[in-house]
Amino acid sequence: MWASGFGQDEVGYYTEFSLPTGDNYWDTVTQRMRWIPPGAFMMGSPETELGRRENETLHEVIISRGYWLAETACTQRLWRAVMQENPSRFQGDERPVENVKYGDVQSFIAKLNERLPSSRFAMPSEAQWEYACRAGTSTPFSFGETIRTDQSNFDGRFPYGDAPAERYRSETVVVKSLPANAWGLYEMHGNVWEWCADWYGAYSKERQVDPTGNKSGSNRVMRGGGWVHDAASVRSACRGALDPVFRNVYLGFRLLSSA
Repeated sequence: MWASGFGQDEVGYYTEFSLPTGDNYWDTVTQRMRWIPPGAFMMGSPETELGRRENETLHEVIISRGYWLAETACTQRLWRAVMQENPSRFQGDERPVENVKYGDVQSFIAKLNERLPSSRFAMPSEAQWEYACRAGTSTPFSFGETIRTDQSNFDGRFPYGDAPAERYRSETVVVKSLPANAWGLYEMHGNVWEWCADWYGAYSKERQVDPTGNKSGSNRVMRGGGWVHDAASVRSACRGALDPVFRNVYLGFRLLSSA
């Protein structure tokens, strides 16, 4: 079994896995995963939402099976423990790994699954990502109708709606340094965009059950917004898409496990 720990706290169930870092005999890195229960939600955004983009058609989605989602984006320490290298520009063990293309993440996950017997790690689907980001909310952000830079790492010079302008950090921040959402997930808004498993495509207006996006395409979905973008780009519904060979200093990922 891949899990090395299991528990429950005020926001729900969690499990953990640990790996040796290779730095010394006793040093390990631990990743906590949060249980995301099955349920239904409205994916996308209403036409009245400020900052809405045309690709955010509102539609009902049913998540029929629960899953485990990492409470943080993959850190540089965890990446290095698996890959023995660190491509990130903003160096720091507890900062999110960035500057990784889609294929790099696939290689990381394949190696991690080899290291941990019975594991089934993957990237989340776009629907799984948004469902977890919202954590039961229907507002533009899991924190409500607006967002501040003490809740998310984005370019605060370009705030949401009538909110005042705030600081621009111009770099990533350490994971878990900003508040978690109601399901215990940190930095779902901002810091780094996160690769999702789906090929990018238009939404259907019909109700969907466990959607996985287009069967083929030229771009992969990314979600969450990043430190370099405005507040509207870190909304729960905001969609990004990039060629999977692309890498940049605002682009990372978050692990999912279905087992």
